[in-house]
Amino acid sequence: MKKPVEELARRLGHKFADESLFELALTHRSCGKRNNERLEFLGDSVLNFVVAADLYRRFPSAREGQLSRLRAMMVKGETLAEIARELGLGDYLRLGSGELKSGGFRRDSILADAVEAIIGAIYRDAGLATAESYVLQWYEKRLDELDLDGSIKDSKTRLQEFLQSRRLDLPDYELVSVEGEAHAQTFNIHCHIALLSNPTEGQGNSRRQAEQNAAKAALAQLKQENRRD
Repeated sequence: MKKPVEELARRLGHKFADESLFELALTHRSCGKRNNERLEFLGDSVLNFVVAADLYRRFPSAREGQLSRLRAMMVKGETLAEIARELGLGDYLRLGSGELKSGGFRRDSILADAVEAIIGAIYRDAGLATAESYVLQWYEKRLDELDLDGSIKDSKTRLQEFLQSRRLDLPDYELVSVEGEAHAQTFNIHCHIALLSNPTEGQGNSRRQAEQNAAKAALAQLKQENRRD
């Protein structure tokens, strides 16, 4: 049984004047003709604009190509799915019986589309400034960690280069478990590195994605420990 959407609205912090917009944003096309595809289309445009505007302000000396690459990293489906999981959207999605049985609430594409649809719903409900504030809130940490050079490389590459620069062993990625049916699996990976006493964890719909998430967690932990020193 799905949780009531009012609980998610409280978590997001936005009180919808038109609650039907929020319910529609969480309704996948597998439920029928009345679904979130139009809101997803709208939210995609709002998201691209908000991220582009923030990058333009954040990197005044960046070239167009650099800004385009950074924006692509921020708005890609994998990043949106990460945000969806942080918000716990999977527990609130409205899916048809087929998608429910196949684990659609865990699928990156469905989660990413729902985030864009929610952005579109907030825009329709309260305007661009409010939608922008939520997008920047959800993206704050990711945007703060960007730089024009290293951020274009994926997490596994950056972690490997970090360790190589210190003449340390490369990461060891351990497959801990694979959950779900063959067509909707979730991979759980541990990343072991010498600088951390405990492995970091990563999940994903593929082994590669789970390894990337485990490497990203390792980089974040290393950065945090460097600040303490």
